Amino acid sequence: MSKPEKTVWAAGGVLWRPTADGVEVGIVHRPRYDDWTLPKGKGESGETLIDTAVREIAEETGYSVRLGRHLRDVSYDLDHARKHVRYWSARAVGGEFEANHEVDDLRWLDVTKAPQHLSYALDRKILREFTRLPADLHTLLLVRHAKAGQRSRYRGDDRLRPLDKVGTAQAEALVGLLRAFGAQVLHAADRVRCRQTLEPLAAALRTDIESEPALSEEAYRADPSGAHKRIREIAADSGSVHAVCSQGKVIPPLMDWWSDHDGFPLPAARNRKGSVWVLSVHDGTVVAADHIASALPTVLVP
Repeated sequence: MSKPEKTVWAAGGVLWRPTADGVEVGIVHRPRYDDWTLPKGKGESGETLIDTAVREIAEETGYSVRLGRHLRDVSYDLDHARKHVRYWSARAVGGEFEANHEVDDLRWLDVTKAPQHLSYALDRKILREFTRLPADLHTLLLVRHAKAGQRSRYRGDDRLRPLDKVGTAQAEALVGLLRAFGAQVLHAADRVRCRQTLEPLAAALRTDIESEPALSEEAYRADPSGAHKRIREIAADSGSVHAVCSQGKVIPPLMDWWSDHDGFPLPAARNRKGSVWVLSVHDGTVVAADHIASALPTVLVP
């Protein structure tokens, strides 16, 4: 048997909506394959997998979504290719289904009954992960500021050091990423580079950025417990999705503390500039953490 010749990345999600009795999930019928599956599709040039998931779900189902926690990746072989698919929880926030050339039917099913209607074991595996935690988790987004040159080369008050050219591009790219997860309320440590990282999103949302002095490197070093208290206060507001931008000597130790405190596992992460932690919160406790290394697109399909 010949080995796959290339790698293909795709993305999708478990489309869901709350009901009076629980949760329904949407599954789609593809006439080309005569199968029932979760909505997904291949990445396009210039997209991140997050972009792909949001676009493909909309194209196949007609629904706009707010992404939540990363569920898992699955992989399988195609003719001359190895395909990898990344799935998120995806709450329907608007739209309606219209049959199209790829999908001719969508069924909303109680989450307990959906597995028996899915055609593939891998889709049932994704759905099992979706049901492992409550569907209606609250999201908090923790952002490391974008690139701002080197501290040693900056002349002047380091609190005022601005984003560089790459950092500006990262800040622009973060707009789509953070909006995909429903960001509404913005916070930044009291450093120019933290604020500038969220300014394009603030402009898109037509909102202000709340200053967070307790979340700067100096404040964290002097009083980590004050930073812990403040970030938990923000996380406790389940009425809005908050995005918080801080610094490289705050986020890693804060995440280590939070993981120990709430008992959730941390995936491997390099916490580079412009990266994002997606935290899923239930009743004030973090139950899952996903790390997004970059908001900038990478080459997904050779």
